[in-house]
Order: sequence, then C-alpha cells, then structure tokens
Amino acid sequence: MTVRHFLTLDDLSAAELHSLLDRARELKAAFLEKRMQPSLAGRVLAMIFEKSSTRTRVSFEAGMAQLGGQAIFLSPSDTQLGRGEPLEDAARVLSRMVDCILIRTHEHEKLERFAACSLVPVINGLSHRYHPCQLLADMMTYLDRRGSIRGKKVAWVGDGNNMCHSYINAARLFGFRLHIACPPAYQPRADIVARSHDCVTLSASPAEAASGADLVVTDVWASMGQEHEAQERMEVFRPFQVNSGLMQQAAGDALFMHCLPAHRGEEVTGAVIDGPQSVVWEEAGNRLHSQKALLEFLLR
Repeated sequence: MTVRHFLTLDDLSAAELHSLLDRARELKAAFLEKRMQPSLAGRVLAMIFEKSSTRTRVSFEAGMAQLGGQAIFLSPSDTQLGRGEPLEDAARVLSRMVDCILIRTHEHEKLERFAACSLVPVINGLSHRYHPCQLLADMMTYLDRRGSIRGKKVAWVGDGNNMCHSYINAARLFGFRLHIACPPAYQPRADIVARSHDCVTLSASPAEAASGADLVVTDVWASMGQEHEAQERMEVFRPFQVNSGLMQQAAGDALFMHCLPAHRGEEVTGAVIDGPQSVVWEEAGNRLHSQKALLEFLLR
C-alpha cells in the first residue's frame, strides 16, 4: 500500500480534510468526556526536532499517549543526524523501527528528502515553507465556533511566511477567500500564491484586508531563525499590527487567531489577543485533537 505523508495540506484531498476534522471533533468530545479509546495501541511515533517547540511536541506526545501509543523525542545533538548521518540513511533506518515520523526542521527540502526514503508516514511539524498541522487546528477551531468556513473572508496580516503559505493552501481546499496584507518585501512566494490565485488577494493595506473579514490571523514578525532581523522587521511591520482599530474593520463577529507564541505589543496588542474575539487558547488546544485525527488517518 502506498505510504501517505503530510508535508503540506495538499497531501490530503478536500474531502479527506473535512473527514479528518469531523473525526477530530469526535476525539475532542471523547477527551472531554474521559472516554478515549486506544486506537493506536502498540504504535510508535518518532519526533525529530531541529527547532524548539512547545505546542507541537506536547500535542503529538500527549496525543499518542491518549490513543494508546508512544512517542520518542529525538534531537540532532543526541542522534547520529547531529554527526552527519545522511537524512536518507536515517529515514531508511528509523522507518523500519517506528510507525510514523514527525520532523520539525528549517529547510522544507529536508522533509521531502526524508519522506522519499521513508517506509512509514512522515509529518511536517513545521518547516520554513509550511506549517500544515497548525492549519488543521485553525480550521477545526473555526468550525467549532462558526460552522463551515466555505465562502468566508479570512484576513492574513503580517509576514508572508510558512503560516501564510499554509493559509493559501487552505483557502483553495476549504473554499474561503484569503486577503493577505504584507509589506512589499515580505510577500508570500509567488508560485504558492499562483496555485490558489482564484481565492487569494494580495494587498499592502491591513485595513483593506481586514474589512468585513470573518477571521483575522497573524504571526510573529520574526520567525525562528530570523532573530537577527528582528529590529529591522520591527520597523517595517509596525503598520501591520493587529489592534482594536484593525479588528473594528472586520465583521462584528470576527474571530482572531494566532499560532503562538505571541509577542504582545508587536504583531498583536494585548487587548486583542486577550479580548473576546480571540480564540487562540482554544486554537492551541485543538492542536491535540486535530493531530490525533491525523495520526489515525495516516496509521489506520
């Protein structure tokens, strides 16, 4: 049987994504009612982290435990990967020992190379190009709070980064209109935009992007690995802060999301992220349930 990977949202069809979210909501209900079933008993997830993590590591590790399986945390400094073992060799070995492999890395190409040699599913826990697991949680959160996102307007304000790229993919697969407001030098990749051009609009105006939006989303201005650019980015992105004034441009019942961690006073004000329109804590918690559904999908 062909091995299914999850390196981007495009690795699943729209129908599969909707089915996965339905299962995630079932798993969340089971979690809240303390009636979880060991659907992945005996299964093992290896987690390779080249970048720091809180939500991704804890949600996958807890998720495997709740489903009756186990997770093994690996860092380059503690494995032969840190001593120069080729990715392809590591993939061939690890995929003979575990049932699934999660990787958080810098270069997306590393994921593609690893997956090409893996005998088991490989999951993108974040790369410089995409963060698809976060989108599962975001789409689940909107579904829980407002129902279907199809036909809705979503505003992305800030950097055209990995999260923005995954929102571009999501717009096509979930059928919403995405309005992106980024500084001119920080636009998302043109080739990624081109694949979803029918549902994506680029703008340099945060107010224009947020006007009438049903969902407003942002991320930090300097992602992991870009800390040396932080001061320069602070000046460029200052007009792209999500604050109460910007949220007033959105629909009256608009939601606010952020993948976290957030820098209050920079990309978002405390009044917004801690305010009544913010669903960031629910969004973070839904990482657990949407990823359990993903693990079941890939392993069963």
